[in-house]
Amino acid sequence: MIINKSLFGVAVAAACASLMTSTALAQDVPAGYPADYSALIEAAKKEGTVSVYTSTDAAQSQKLQDAFSKKYGIKIAYNDLGTNGAYNQVISEAAASQTTADVVWSSAMDLQMTLVQDGYGDEYVSPEAGKLPSWANYKNVLYATTVEPIGMIYNSKAFTEDKLPVNYADMIKFLKDNKSTLQGKVATFDPEKSGSGFLHHSNDARNRSDFWDLAKAMGDDGAKIYSSSGGMKETVVSGENVIAINIIGSYALQWVKESPNLGVHFFKDYTPAFSRLIMKTKDAPHPNAAKLFIDYMLSAEGQSLLAESGLPSVREDVNAEGGLNLKTLNERVGGGLKPIAVDEGVLEYMDQMKRVQFFNDWKSALGR
Repeated sequence: MIINKSLFGVAVAAACASLMTSTALAQDVPAGYPADYSALIEAAKKEGTVSVYTSTDAAQSQKLQDAFSKKYGIKIAYNDLGTNGAYNQVISEAAASQTTADVVWSSAMDLQMTLVQDGYGDEYVSPEAGKLPSWANYKNVLYATTVEPIGMIYNSKAFTEDKLPVNYADMIKFLKDNKSTLQGKVATFDPEKSGSGFLHHSNDARNRSDFWDLAKAMGDDGAKIYSSSGGMKETVVSGENVIAINIIGSYALQWVKESPNLGVHFFKDYTPAFSRLIMKTKDAPHPNAAKLFIDYMLSAEGQSLLAESGLPSVREDVNAEGGLNLKTLNERVGGGLKPIAVDEGVLEYMDQMKRVQFFNDWKSALGR
């Protein structure tokens, strides 16, 4: 029998290349994942891109993005559209049968849950699901990726932390007793202009019988309302305002490292915390890359990178240099951390009548 050495060499080379590819993919499979996970990785690499609609600044997720792309060779089309923008874009694209987003990653928990309830999300059982707290997973469609406290910032030239109220209920008395110092110098979110603000305030309204008393006390002090935490921060640093209530505490924990006259404060009995929720879209154009991205974000490696960037890990087993996890965050805020559960409860004020009533009650409490 005559063997064509040239063809034989090609066949051997092809077999070796195939073996090397399979070996490389097998090495990419994290410990404890299904044996056939390498097939998902290979399919995701062939898709080559994952499109992310988000409300998170690129800088806060850049470490994670870079590490994911380096590890898998998959490009990330990162679209920071804001909370309302991401929500509206998903709906409009679906209506036109032109879905572009593979995953939606947003801090507006109520809007994310609305997308799921309206059929825009797709179930995916992540191999990392078992590492999350039970409250952080909604039917394997929505996953919490962070746990971020809601607190207050203050101008340390106006107040020292020992003068601030320890518990939530004490804040009402504090606002009344310090009216001369606080008049016209209290800031908080505008729930009509900010999705985060609406979530923060409405969550308190659901869980605190004294929320409206606090809102009225802020109104009596002439509270000013803002559409972003960053906007409030600038006014407190400058002294235009001396406190800002119900802001994003994960941002504040970073800000105080850079601003000598800025302090961050949490109530020891009650510190609610929101999460940035991620879901795969129902008609994702790159479904395998979407799954891989979700798994990576929920993995110990991905969670560490988020925590290092100032977004505390939703897991307790993640130790990030300079970052916080669910356990250490609870310790940092004084033991009263109350994460907002990823469930239908976040939809209570999405009902149109309740939403309108909330805004009316809010304006009345603030005297607007």
